[in-house]
Amino acid sequence: MRVDASTKNLAVIRIGGVEVWITETIVNTWIIMLAVIVFSIVVRVKIKKFKTLPGAFQNAVEAIVETFDSFVSSIAGDKLYHLGNWFFMMISFIMLSSVVSLIGLRSPTADWSMTFACAFATFLLSQIMGLKYRRTGYLKSFFEPYFFFFPLNLIGELSRPISLSFRLFGNVLTGTIILALLYSVAPIYLRFVLPAALHAYFDLITGAIQTYIFCVLSMSFIRAASAETV
Repeated sequence: MRVDASTKNLAVIRIGGVEVWITETIVNTWIIMLAVIVFSIVVRVKIKKFKTLPGAFQNAVEAIVETFDSFVSSIAGDKLYHLGNWFFMMISFIMLSSVVSLIGLRSPTADWSMTFACAFATFLLSQIMGLKYRRTGYLKSFFEPYFFFFPLNLIGELSRPISLSFRLFGNVLTGTIILALLYSVAPIYLRFVLPAALHAYFDLITGAIQTYIFCVLSMSFIRAASAETV
């Protein structure tokens, strides 16, 4: 189990005189992406073989899809229902990022650059959806209720991806640091008992909670930006 609180640089590639660092975060992200892609391909192939009388795998897939569809509709609304695929991918990635520490990989979400990238994607989607559904009304909202409120409204909008990223990053990194300290100070005979329970808490329970919070807040921000009245 990986409990190191720091991330390592595994390789350096020079492209046009510019150094590109290949860190653990990047490599582990690729591994998670590969796992999600392979699973998606397997599900896609099996979907074509689904029958009227479903088996265990088909029941599981349909239950997940129906549950998530209801979840997106209740939080994001029917207007943003088409973003369900994006949020399902985001939930899968963030949750797997916590789970991989159980097999010795450092969680990518313990790196702020990764959580900020996820939060920035939410920020871009909120701007795109706001302009798509409200057009000039969305731009005018930055100057409400009065013109001189523009700086405050702008700062408030820009602070959302920062706060969203730090919330996820801080919780994941905290668990990583606590486990690292425990492994370093606990006697050998306790390292096989206490860490297991804490891994289950920080990697599974806390990971699931933070994944849920991140996605609910993301949906709420995008829905608020695209709503007629904010």
